[in-house]
Parts: sequence; C-alpha cells; structure tokens
Amino acid sequence: MTGNINAQKQNNMTSKRPTIRDVAQFAGVSHQTVSRVINQYERINPDTRKKVEDAIEALGYHPSAIARSMSSGGTRTFACISPNLTDFTFASMIEGAEAYAREQGYFLISATAPDALSFKTLVEQLVQSRRTEGLLVINPYADKRYLYLPKDVPVVLMGARPRTKGLASVALDDKQGGYLATKHLLSLGHTQIALISGPLEEDCVQDRINGYKKALHEAGLAFDKELISSGDWSATSGQSCIENLIKQGTKFSAVFAQNDRMATGAIHFLQKIGWHIPEDVSIVGFDDMPLSSYFNPSITTIRQDIPILGINAVRLLINKKEDPCEEIQQLLYTPELVIRDSTSEYIQRR
Repeated sequence: MTGNINAQKQNNMTSKRPTIRDVAQFAGVSHQTVSRVINQYERINPDTRKKVEDAIEALGYHPSAIARSMSSGGTRTFACISPNLTDFTFASMIEGAEAYAREQGYFLISATAPDALSFKTLVEQLVQSRRTEGLLVINPYADKRYLYLPKDVPVVLMGARPRTKGLASVALDDKQGGYLATKHLLSLGHTQIALISGPLEEDCVQDRINGYKKALHEAGLAFDKELISSGDWSATSGQSCIENLIKQGTKFSAVFAQNDRMATGAIHFLQKIGWHIPEDVSIVGFDDMPLSSYFNPSITTIRQDIPILGINAVRLLINKKEDPCEEIQQLLYTPELVIRDSTSEYIQRR
C-alpha cells in the first residue's frame, strides 16, 4: 500500500519541475531537513538521510547551482558591500556581522562600492567567481544600486527598509528616531527646531524627516522647510549647515542633527561664534557615537544598537542559505533617546 501511495505522489509531482518542498513531502520530512541533507550536515539520522536521498532520486530533483555549491561544502564565505568603511554606522554593522559570521564558521569579505556602477561590477565578479554564498548590502537605495542586486544568491539588506516584499532586511525605525528627537526638544519648550539632515535622496533621511514632521504635527506646529539644511553626514557639513541657517536669518532655539558627526560640527561652529550649548541652542544628534558622551557638552542623541543589525543580517543570510524556502523576514529595530548635556529647557533669548 505504501508503495502505491509513493507512486501516486511521484506521478503528481513529476508533472512539473520538483521543488525542495516536493522532496520533503515525498520523504515525509520538513523542507529544512531536506536542505540540511543537501548541505551535508553531519547531525542527520542515517535513515532520514536515506529517505531524503531516495526522494531526490525518485523525483529527479536537481538543486540549483548555488545549492550544489553548498552541498559540496561551499566557500562558507559571505560578502558585505557598503559605500565606504569610514562611516561609523557602516563600520559598526560590519563589525557585528563579522563577529557573528566567525562564530558560525563563516568568513565575511568586506568590500566598498562608492557608486552604483562599481557596485554592479563588484556583484558580477563575486557571483560569477562563486566566491560568496550570500550577500549583505548596506545602504542600497542611496544611488539606485538596488537595481543590480543579484537574484541567484541570498541577499540581506542592512540599515535600509526594502521597497519590495521580496527582500530580507534589518533596519532601524528611523521615523521613530526622528520623532523621539523632535519630541524631546518640544517637551523642553522649543518650537523653532532646525533640522540638519543627511542627503535628501536617502530613505533613512526621509524617514527621520517624517518623524520630525509627525512630532511637530502632534504639537500643533506647522512644518517649515526653511528650518531644514541638508548635509552629507560629515562634521564639516554640520558646521556649514548651521552657518547657512544663521546667515539666512533663520530663527531657531534647537537643532535636530540627523547624525552625531553633523551635531559636533554644528556645536563647534556655534561655540566659535560665542553661542552657548545648551543655554542658547539645544542640540540632539543621532547614532550615539562613542565620542558623543565625551564631547563638551556631551550630546543628547538617539541610540541605535548598530552591531545587532549586522548580527541579525548574518543570521537571516545563514537561514536563507540553509532553507531557501524560508519566509522573507524584514526586521525593524526601535531606537531610544539618550539625554545628556546638550539639551535644556527653552529660555527666550534677548
């Protein structure tokens, strides 16, 4: 009777190209078990392994090229591509990813691609040479490099929410971060809050601006684009942005800088022209860089657990490698406000 049932299963499944789930159903095991057999995991019951191997043969299942690479041992290597390695956030994500990959027996290649064309070339080289079994991509939407994401290796985005449902990702809730920063300044009585943003084409920048707008709206305040000045994440640009706002005659009693480096640049310039922080201007940063707690004054900021983004990105990548059919996960982490000495209650200046 069992033979007839299996024969019926085989007839039903061979009418189309069999999948890993078909093999699992035929063998009476989970698709995760089939994946582990294909990947030659040692801790598999011999009888279970035999059932899976028999099902693969009976159905004529052929793993993909990537799966075949895995089943022969593979490279146990992942690659991480970022715009640069000098950015604090990028470097911290990579540090977390490298540490966790090493714990799991993988090697992580870190590479930079400053623009979309170099990203495209680098991805093609990695995929064609089969040097990597998975790819981590940082900041994929800054210059449309997402258009060149490979389809034949597992991919996880780091530090960015995907614009489609088909990509795994780990990211910070940037809108909530912008909201918390602005809400804190509003709670201190500030109503004219300048915003020093990163490059406006980046998704995280727009999310933080939307959080800023949300807090203003809840407080019954109108959004004023004249209060926004856009930088490039550097301390130098933070200095330039605050200088431009002052030259334009923009009135503000507080500043939300979208990262700590721009916050330090703004503070440096204001102190240079004789303003006091926070007596004259309150300033909130973002990221909680190590320097932020030692700066004078120490910077109130939005803290994000950056290494955990890298750790969980690798975890998702390993899961995707071991089980290509696993449901796509898009993880979003909530930031927290860290109050230090750069903010205080609003006092009207003469």
